Amino acid sequence: MHLNMSENNCPFEERDRDRLPPILNHSLDRGPKFPFPSYGSFISTLNHKRESGSHSLSSPFLLPAVKQVRELPPICPDVRQKHRISIDVLPPEVKARFFSEPIIPIRTKTAKEFQEDVERATISGDWKQVHDFYLTTFDSFLELNGAFKKEANAPFNTTEDSGINIKFVNIVYDALLHTNPQYTSPATYVIYAHLLRQIAALAETDHHFLMHWFKKLPQKRFKQLVERLQLFITTRLFPAKPEELPPMAKCSWWIPSATKVLSLLNAANTISSPPIIPFTDLYNLTLDHIDFMEDYHTWQAHGNSNRFTFCQFPFILSTVVKKAIIQRDSEQQMISMARQTLVDKVSRRQRVDMSLLFLNIKVRRLQLVSDSLDELSRKRADLKKKLKVTFVGEAGLDMGGLTKEWFLLLIRQIFHTDYGMFTYVKESQCHWFSSWKCDNYSEFRLVGALMGLAVYNSITLDIRFPPCVYKKLLTPPIVPCDLDTTVGMATLTLDDLQQIMPDLAHGLGELLSYEGNVEEDFYTTFQVFQEELGVIKSYNLKPGGDKIPVTNLNRKEYVQLYIDFLLNKSIYRQFAAFYHGFHSVCASNALMLLRPEEVEILVCGSPNLDMGSLQRVVQYEGYSKTDPTIRAFWDVVLPFPLELQKKLLHFTTGSDRVPVGGMADLNFKISKIDVSTDWLPVSHTCFNQICLPPYKSKKELRQKLTIAISNAEGFGLE
Repeated sequence: MHLNMSENNCPFEERDRDRLPPILNHSLDRGPKFPFPSYGSFISTLNHKRESGSHSLSSPFLLPAVKQVRELPPICPDVRQKHRISIDVLPPEVKARFFSEPIIPIRTKTAKEFQEDVERATISGDWKQVHDFYLTTFDSFLELNGAFKKEANAPFNTTEDSGINIKFVNIVYDALLHTNPQYTSPATYVIYAHLLRQIAALAETDHHFLMHWFKKLPQKRFKQLVERLQLFITTRLFPAKPEELPPMAKCSWWIPSATKVLSLLNAANTISSPPIIPFTDLYNLTLDHIDFMEDYHTWQAHGNSNRFTFCQFPFILSTVVKKAIIQRDSEQQMISMARQTLVDKVSRRQRVDMSLLFLNIKVRRLQLVSDSLDELSRKRADLKKKLKVTFVGEAGLDMGGLTKEWFLLLIRQIFHTDYGMFTYVKESQCHWFSSWKCDNYSEFRLVGALMGLAVYNSITLDIRFPPCVYKKLLTPPIVPCDLDTTVGMATLTLDDLQQIMPDLAHGLGELLSYEGNVEEDFYTTFQVFQEELGVIKSYNLKPGGDKIPVTNLNRKEYVQLYIDFLLNKSIYRQFAAFYHGFHSVCASNALMLLRPEEVEILVCGSPNLDMGSLQRVVQYEGYSKTDPTIRAFWDVVLPFPLELQKKLLHFTTGSDRVPVGGMADLNFKISKIDVSTDWLPVSHTCFNQICLPPYKSKKELRQKLTIAISNAEGFGLE
């Protein structure tokens, strides 16, 4: 490390080492932890200023407390349980060099001089001075931070909670932004890549400091950085002019470095509440066009070792890619099973039945739930096969319509409040698990299997679960080998309860913020009451809870135990059966790539509607896009408010959400029906089809369509 060291700088001692923020993220090992002499003097200087009162810094901001550091999430989540992520995911040439003894740099710069260099390089295209500066000084973020702190013209200024020199990190930001891969000069790409390499190879402490600064960026600047990095990755993967870039063999570290830096931004976004940008803005849609299955298989074979894969950084992969990986992974498992079955049949000289390649479900309409449960229980070994449904006593081949009808009817019946498996919470407009106790929870397993089958067979379900259900489904993402291991016991908060029982969450929030005497005014204990099938039952949140009063000191514990009881313990058996049903179909290491929000999108579809896209991909039967009725239809639908657009989609498809692949995957069809224009439109939800009489005017079409979609129950399923 090259830095201009003052004579008073003392070697890094053990007492200084103890003051460093602890490196607690064991799934990551971001580079060597060699002693940094300047960091010891840096901390000593800060503490001296604090003690002398010569500076306005408050002590909590001088050095992150252990408690604060422990709350930091992994920079890049360890999505493989059997492996650990380390800096070794980057090739050796990516790693920055660290020196045990400081080397005086050839030349020092003030922040103003460095800024001027960057501006001149931007205009001239000559980045040599900037490049040389980084080569001689950018080994440690903390050391550079300290160096720029000392300049006379830059008073020390810190971010709220990290002690980072804002002037310095703004310079880093400008360098990242101005060494922009949009420029056509090959030298710019090389400079940018080297900058990313140095940042990627910093020590973990440096990464946490930098991450906290990223967290403080305004949304616009944060998004600019994300877009620059994504563009760099895209340009390296698919260059418009390959001859302007070095051969891939010589710069194989470019993409790993950029992805690692992008993971710092992802981590900053994750710990921000609310997130700075939607998590979908971190997707690189260019990766939809690479051989992502090869990337997945490499990750499977090597884990988070020294071989880079995008699956090590799943935040960058879109839901489309993740769904395709899950489906193909399941298909490969199914093909392997089917091949073994066929081989066994042939070896025994038995007749080969091609129905072995499918999951064939035969049900009676009047015994839909019981027949479905029996079929899925008997055919657990076939759940990963392509689904085909037959209704007993009815002719017809399942070309997709019968399968969707089976899902729609089954979900509608199971989630009906009279059935008793789920309760509907009006305040949050979602379903939650009934807490009643019984001897057999197989029907909850059926619902989980249905959700898994829907994902595997690309069926969008009209299910209204709160987001925490999908957190619980990924706790853990891989089914434990030990059947006695608890599943679905996620760490949930008051925010999760707010999404299910907002009134109760509000009351608990009032308890936490109450300024009076909690014990005397609330007069409650660590005992709660719950109604089960009309009977009020009491439960202790902890041993002897009925005799432990809730006080100002223990109210946080009370709230957390209450939330854990409501969302985990009181429904454990129901949810465990549900969990195992889902994973019986979707068991795959690919689930480790998913966020809870992405699981919800896979099951229920995306809530983002784009009727313009639907207009471009819609199919017509009996009409053409130039017919007056069709023109009137789109003139009416496109200006519809969002609520009516959702009702139209629900009326036609049975769900108001869009599949993962977008509107094109809906196979939405508008058909002509030769009946009187007095008729309302009708729909066939099993085929995503709406049938329109040839209405004569736009006014008539708007009136009839609005009536139909607003009173869809009884019209939608045919």
